[in-house]
Amino acid sequence: MNDKETGDAMNDFNQRYIAARRRVIAGDLRRLNPAQRQAAMTTEGPLLLLAGAGSGKTTVLIQRVYNLLTYGRGSDSDSVPEGASAEDLAFLETFPQDPSPEEADRARRLCAVDVPRPWEIIAITFTNKAAGELKERLAARLGPMANDVWASTFHSACVRVLRRDIDRLGFAKDFTIYDTDDSRRVVKDVLKELNLDDKTFPPKNVLSVISAAKDRYLSPEEFAQRHQAETDWRMARIARIYAAYQKKLASASALDFDDIIYHTVTLLKQEPEVLEYYQKKFRYVLVDEYQDTNHLQYLLTGLLAGGYRNLCVVGDDDQSIYRFRGANIENILNFEKQYEEARVIRLEQNYRSTQNILDAANAVIEHNTGRKGKTLWTENGGGEKVRVRTTLSESDEAAFVVGDILTEVGRGARFRDAAVLYRMNAQSNALEYAMKRSGVPYKVVGGMKFFDRAEVKDMLAYLCVLNNPLDDLRLRRIVNNPARGIGGTTMERVAALAESQGASLYEIIRNADLFPELKSAAAKLLKFADLIDGLRKDGGSLALPEFYDAVCERTGYTQALKDKNDMESRGRLENVQELKSNILGFLDRQPEDATLSGFLNEIALYTDLDSLEQSDDCVTMMTIHAAKGLEFPLVYVVGLEEGIFPGSSAQFEEEELEEERRLCYVAMTRAKERLTLTNARQRMLYGKTASNRLSRFLEEIPEGNREWEGKDLQPGGTFGTRGTAYGSGGFGGSGGSGVQRSAPVYARPARPAYQEARRTAVQTAAPSIALEKGDRIAHGVFGEGTVLSVQPMGGDALIQVDFQGAGQKKLMLKAAAKHLKKLDP
Repeated sequence: MNDKETGDAMNDFNQRYIAARRRVIAGDLRRLNPAQRQAAMTTEGPLLLLAGAGSGKTTVLIQRVYNLLTYGRGSDSDSVPEGASAEDLAFLETFPQDPSPEEADRARRLCAVDVPRPWEIIAITFTNKAAGELKERLAARLGPMANDVWASTFHSACVRVLRRDIDRLGFAKDFTIYDTDDSRRVVKDVLKELNLDDKTFPPKNVLSVISAAKDRYLSPEEFAQRHQAETDWRMARIARIYAAYQKKLASASALDFDDIIYHTVTLLKQEPEVLEYYQKKFRYVLVDEYQDTNHLQYLLTGLLAGGYRNLCVVGDDDQSIYRFRGANIENILNFEKQYEEARVIRLEQNYRSTQNILDAANAVIEHNTGRKGKTLWTENGGGEKVRVRTTLSESDEAAFVVGDILTEVGRGARFRDAAVLYRMNAQSNALEYAMKRSGVPYKVVGGMKFFDRAEVKDMLAYLCVLNNPLDDLRLRRIVNNPARGIGGTTMERVAALAESQGASLYEIIRNADLFPELKSAAAKLLKFADLIDGLRKDGGSLALPEFYDAVCERTGYTQALKDKNDMESRGRLENVQELKSNILGFLDRQPEDATLSGFLNEIALYTDLDSLEQSDDCVTMMTIHAAKGLEFPLVYVVGLEEGIFPGSSAQFEEEELEEERRLCYVAMTRAKERLTLTNARQRMLYGKTASNRLSRFLEEIPEGNREWEGKDLQPGGTFGTRGTAYGSGGFGGSGGSGVQRSAPVYARPARPAYQEARRTAVQTAAPSIALEKGDRIAHGVFGEGTVLSVQPMGGDALIQVDFQGAGQKKLMLKAAAKHLKKLDP
């Protein structure tokens, strides 16, 4: 055989060996679909995995690490091991699908090429939960060796790097990590030292600006240089705060959360030995949720992968929804520009949803221009069309959602199968009311229930004290909220006097000038008593909604939130305003006791209904942001109206609109079996009512994939203002001053036609039934039970029922009536 023939034979042998090796490795990964398998077997060089919603990306990550630690670069290599024989080739080419342990072991030896050690692989995720899941599944697949893989969050990986070498930057290796409260206290100290007012420079706002500067990798000096020529004196002063803040952290050898990544990038940039160590150490770098990385994380990723350039990033540009946190979608969109040799694999097969849901979601997201492009598909079948429901108001919307959930539960679903998603937390208010009234167990994820929020409890405490100044518990909550200089020591003295005198706290406070023990605080205490007395007097002439406005203003509570002017305070202010929606809703139901006392009684009942809310079988309520990564058989997305979803800011900025559309895509792809999208022609939020246009996202769903109920629904009259005509009545009871106060009784204006139609429709759909203690009833969801009590409440009644299977429940009778049947004794 001449040289050419020998060369040809060798080349043929090599090609056959490489092909056989790939077939054996592919066989080991045969449970993956073709795209997933290709992703797991592509080990060398930059790789972008565009993983659509529900496409099994975590499984791909696990199998990719398994492939690396089992076969190295065998599935992505053109090299053949020295000494490979014809017998080895024949073994691989005839390798069985179900090999014996001995055959599998031999195949692994013949297919392995340059296998990395576990600690040469770093897999970075965004949450500790995701990192923990990755470790657990790797351990299940690989055994103990999985513990040596660097599977961690960005922050935990950086802490490990810094503990080894941060002394090169002048910090102690046992540095302290400051949490958010620690950082806020440092900023407060800096503000005092610089003689700056914390109302003008709220610490939370200042820290947000500093965090954004660190994300852009701007040192205090660079930040100051950028803002020194600005006319914005505020930013110039924040530059001084930033410098002083960092100096204090350095002197304490402390890092905040942003510093953990910031200083790691600095260490790798400034110390060539450290950079070389980690670039040699990490042969393979994997980053999950790459669409959510910010600029600092982008820099860190590039530095760590700069040695071997074996960087695999996994993400979905269509699910980039954290722009407000600094996430930069350009990181994933421009990956191929940064790494020109990068390969791109799209994971488009969805294992979660039906095809109708996916077609609807695909159609919506296709309206975005800033995306790589992919189309989700499934083998799960077509399924039901997406249901769109237009209602008249937010209360109608909530009643529809709750009623539909009860219907599904009656058909065999569980409460935990259902999730209700909304754009903003304040939308949960009407939904929680409807859940409570119908006895539906629920939990709020990623936020407190409306009546559990501190600011809502504060305002209800004010109303309780104004209704009954003898309420010592609520008075303690509000006496120095907002701050009035009435501290804990003063209130301890007031409490001691009240105990000795047999009086209430309020009676002592309004007579504070008579007690020597209170001499230093008397003026402040009397001013507070005058405030309460004045508001109670006005309660006799103001309608309840206007009275609430007066309470918010004259107590200084809303002004204190406005003065803070940070994101948290703005959210709290919105919740205070949203409580007014409850007052208006209460009056809209035309209760017999349309007084402050009646409202507080109703709220107390709502907030004390003991159902199965602590059990696992309950409806999940959350914002869409909180729902990312989750899935449910039944998903309800509420509030699809212009100005709500998409939000008002999206009307003027294309990037904001595209982010809102990605958020809609995330919401839609949470649904496995049934997706319902709702909107209201009129919505009350923060105590104000507005008529909203349909969300453009609803129109973007193809007609063939949706069923629209009530699209042509129009109000039958002009949207009126509720509660604008008043009479007079009484609070009931007397205050600490012994003065009788009056509260308004509402002589209501004529209802607009649409409101009358709503009332009639509700009465027709849910006729009430007369029940007494001891009656036997059957409920469509909870089964048979015995009525334990019936408590009249305005035009409704609260019933407590002992169900044989579901235990004791409290239900609002009108809301539950359509699900109830009275049984013969």
